[in-house]
Amino acid sequence: MKVLIVEDDRRIVSFLVKGLNAEGFTTAVAYDGHEALEALSVGDEGPDLVLLDLGLPGMSGYELLGNIRDRSPALPVIILTARGEVEDKVRGLNLGANDYVTKPFSFAELVARARSALRTREQSVPTELVVRDLHFDLLTKTAHRNGRRIELAQREWAMLELFMRHPTHVMSRAQIMNEVFGYDFDVASNVVDVYVGYLRRKLNASDEEPLIVTVRGAGYRLVAP
Repeated sequence: MKVLIVEDDRRIVSFLVKGLNAEGFTTAVAYDGHEALEALSVGDEGPDLVLLDLGLPGMSGYELLGNIRDRSPALPVIILTARGEVEDKVRGLNLGANDYVTKPFSFAELVARARSALRTREQSVPTELVVRDLHFDLLTKTAHRNGRRIELAQREWAMLELFMRHPTHVMSRAQIMNEVFGYDFDVASNVVDVYVGYLRRKLNASDEEPLIVTVRGAGYRLVAP
């Protein structure tokens, strides 16, 4: 398996190359985002996994990650950075990183995470969820119903994905709050009901069956497939 190391600190690069080669990986190195994009353009000889530093010269790691996801949606990317703030992790994962490792790191743990990401890629993972006539693309986060494209904001597609992964389950407001909005929101807020309303209006044309139903006293559920 070939690992592309995108890192501008040559001491870290040397350490990673020696360690990964000893673990049976082959390695390639890019010291900035432009070199990384060139390495990703070599077709079948491209990497199977990317280790990505965020603090790169010229092009930021976040910008590079967006480019990688546009070119190779299924390519595993592990962010390897000194930025350990929650906001940085959330941003990286929302942009499509598979994992996030902060420096200093345990090399054994990094190798285990790399192998886990590669195993996940090799497994047959669906890229689309389907419930009745509603289709949701997990890679592009876009939905279609009866050939109609449905534009969704981030919270809306996160909520729709939650419903479509559990189409027969009643999801309580507390569950939806924790999964979609996180613990920072006031549990007494009506934000869940507001976003369910947004989602309903986008999913349902005037002649279409409502897909999200209210279960009195319990929460919401997507209609059973």
